[in-house]
Amino acid sequence: RYHLCCVLLMFCFLTSKGFILYFILQQFHFQAIDSFHSSKSSLQSPSSETSSTNMSAASSNGAWSVGNADQEKAARKEFEIWPLDENNVKLLNQVHPRTYESTNKPHEVYDLIAIGAGAGGLVSSKQAGRRGAKSAMISEKLAGGDCLNVGCVPSKALIRSARAMKEVSRAAEFGIHLENVKLDFGAVMKRVRELRAKIAPADSHEATEGAGAHVFQGRGRLTGPNTLEVNGQTLKFKVCVLATGGRPAVPQNVPGLLEAPYTTNEQLFNLEELPPRMVILGAGVIALEMAQSFALLGSKVTVINRSSRLFASKGGDPEAAEVLQKELEKDGVTFLSNATVAQVETIKDGSDDESSFPLMKVKAGDQDLECECLLVATGRAANIEDLGLEAAGVDFVPSKGVLLNDFGQSVSNPSVYAVGDCVANVPRLTHMSGEMAKLVVQNGLAGDEWRLSSFVVPAVAYTEPEFATVGIMSQEQADKEGIEVDVFRAGLEHNDRAILESSNIGFVKIVTKKDSDEMLGATIVADRAGDIINEIFLAMKEKTGLRSLGRNIHFYPTTGEAVQGCGRWTRFDYSTVSLVCVKHLQYGVDKVAKAEE
Repeated sequence: RYHLCCVLLMFCFLTSKGFILYFILQQFHFQAIDSFHSSKSSLQSPSSETSSTNMSAASSNGAWSVGNADQEKAARKEFEIWPLDENNVKLLNQVHPRTYESTNKPHEVYDLIAIGAGAGGLVSSKQAGRRGAKSAMISEKLAGGDCLNVGCVPSKALIRSARAMKEVSRAAEFGIHLENVKLDFGAVMKRVRELRAKIAPADSHEATEGAGAHVFQGRGRLTGPNTLEVNGQTLKFKVCVLATGGRPAVPQNVPGLLEAPYTTNEQLFNLEELPPRMVILGAGVIALEMAQSFALLGSKVTVINRSSRLFASKGGDPEAAEVLQKELEKDGVTFLSNATVAQVETIKDGSDDESSFPLMKVKAGDQDLECECLLVATGRAANIEDLGLEAAGVDFVPSKGVLLNDFGQSVSNPSVYAVGDCVANVPRLTHMSGEMAKLVVQNGLAGDEWRLSSFVVPAVAYTEPEFATVGIMSQEQADKEGIEVDVFRAGLEHNDRAILESSNIGFVKIVTKKDSDEMLGATIVADRAGDIINEIFLAMKEKTGLRSLGRNIHFYPTTGEAVQGCGRWTRFDYSTVSLVCVKHLQYGVDKVAKAEE
């Protein structure tokens, strides 16, 4: 259809009397174009009207509602979502209707079926559907996955409120004097739920059906190399995408921890009252973001880090670790480094009164830390259990994930692909899952040969200042990997925009191949570091050297000028410089001689 449109458009455009037909075909042409690089679709599509009708018919029978005690229990038990207020009702009706069955007749054979409804499952099934493939998505729990429901979305909403609190506390620095400032934590969390519900329609079953994919709500299990079962029904596929995500990895060897009423990111955003004291196990991105946020909102927060400094296990930049720890300490976070948890004691489990907090005692090193909230943020484990991987001949490593080749395929079953947190040895990031899904669609359906090894993947911690990295992020990491590098640094202490924003703490460091301007990676500590690093990893992807980046004109004043600053410090090739200087000198001599004449 797409190529036919192109031919007809060309013909109509070149004929003098074909303008009306041209514009009609142009609209059809735009509908046929691959919207490949969008991970979130509009709710409107050629089939959205039908899909909306199907969705309404399916979900109108027993929708989630406020004030229903049985539904409140079900939402808490099955999905760990509470309170069942207006906003969470909106969320659940979008991402897991109580009763849902698509009225679309299943295909005899699907071109692509995604098991999982997080970023990877949504992107792969929607993009396949948009492009005319027979596509389906199987959603067992909450569509949108961790990112929408318990990760990126609610955490960033909470971080914004914490940042607002910090801005209020610093208002006098900017000549603004405020009195009687008061935190309403209940209102903070209501805003989190409200914004999450506002974003949810993009990940709803209706949106997925509207993009041309069938939706099955239930547990999907592989039953053979090219078959799976959902809700007692067998489906055949040419390509299956495993997109089942991950879950918090909870240490199994800490006495008392598994019996304690601990919290992970899966329950944290249900809080309605601010915990007076919080202890966080782990010092990764989730730990640091939540530590700073809850400290700014008024909790007494302690982070237990088993390493000597932040980011040590991954070879992160030592200066970045020092700067960030100092900034978080200024905001009230206490760090215990080189510390391990010996025991967790539950003093009170909180079950006697739903509004009351539990009380726990954490023994770490020589300290006993009491807390009302024990947040476990010690990494992620792949969701690969009970998927029928053995029946389909799919190789995997328990808790780590599915084993893939460079084209995103299972190393043992070429019909099965996998994306995101359920894959072994890939960055566990939402945008990585989305990019892997695009690769699957291209390779599995379009016959391309996109490679995972070609990906340049940035990562950001949304602390204040932000911490962004890509590729080889430090001299230390390069040394561990046996790579000879040069590191170029531009500090923010003299960056005019950072000075004017009163946030001139941090730096940009760019790592290049030794005696070359080929960029291998970068670390940025700065406000909006996640925005600034885009320029660097785009240049890395397009093989643009650091010198070219240094010559790229940056708007003044911007914090991003620090990237340009790194480019200015690249070393000269002195043999070339000498030749250029001689030429310039001779040019000057010639001009003087001519002037004298």
